[in-house]
Amino acid sequence: MTTTHRSAKPLAGPGRPVERAVTAALVVATLAGIGWLAGMIYTVSGWGL
Repeated sequence: MTTTHRSAKPLAGPGRPVERAVTAALVVATLAGIGWLAGMIYTVSGWGL
């Protein structure tokens, strides 16, 4: 009896919806971080140090 090695099939299909979801989440998180940072700068600049 001979055994052959088969590579595992990818979890995502050819369209890779998982990668698309991760990329979208990273974009949304980045935009939220930039918005938060801009809000903090605006708030601190309004304090009149």
